[in-house]
Amino acid sequence: MALLTMGLTGCGGAVGTGTTAVRTTAAESPAPAPVGVTTPATSAPASAPPTGPNVSGCFTEQDGKIFTHVRGLPGVITGDGPVGVVISYERRGTVCSWRPLSDRLVAAGYRVLLYARDAGLLPEDGAVAMGKRLAKEKGVERLFLVGGSIGATASVPAAERLGAKVAGVVALSGEIDEGDAAALTVPLLQIGSEHDSYGGAESMRAAEAAAIKSPDNQVLVIPGESLHASALFGSPHAAKVLDTVVAFMDRHKG
Repeated sequence: MALLTMGLTGCGGAVGTGTTAVRTTAAESPAPAPVGVTTPATSAPASAPPTGPNVSGCFTEQDGKIFTHVRGLPGVITGDGPVGVVISYERRGTVCSWRPLSDRLVAAGYRVLLYARDAGLLPEDGAVAMGKRLAKEKGVERLFLVGGSIGATASVPAAERLGAKVAGVVALSGEIDEGDAAALTVPLLQIGSEHDSYGGAESMRAAEAAAIKSPDNQVLVIPGESLHASALFGSPHAAKVLDTVVAFMDRHKG
């Protein structure tokens, strides 16, 4: 069993299609940055936001296929491999913070779906809906579900609901219900920080012990850290995390 560990307790943010931002609940979201402010002539010009279909301003049609789902919220499918990956981000997160993983997976030959979460929809239901959408894409044969925090927690029961097409689950900083873990019949990789208050070492070990039906049940604990979910990608541990995820998927993609 691999040992190592990371964290950050906040999760939520703005998502957008075109130039319109759609926010999660006020309790989850940080205050928006001011817009329409005139800068002095001596200031460097700000980058122009995307004017066409986009997701949170960081994925455009140059990256892949932009789509909309519930309430017109946007998503993107990037890459063209036969194995799909659905990424469900953490509260107070956005698809942008998961771009390091998405880019790495696309480079490794995977087809990746990222989507703006609907705060009014149960995270598990959102992951299932996106899994069904990606499974219908031409050429997609198998699926991985990847999540951060609540997205990770929800990805385990979502995998069971999606059935035989699911190749495995990757949970970053997830606090997985032991009953859900016990029912899981596909490979499970958990990654998180030792001192994370949600999905830390103790929670991951409990889910690991419960997941007795999982044919490959791994835990990567980042020792001494409290980095949470996508914060891992901006940390000194990013390479280890990304390498571990890709190696796990390569082993189980079929």
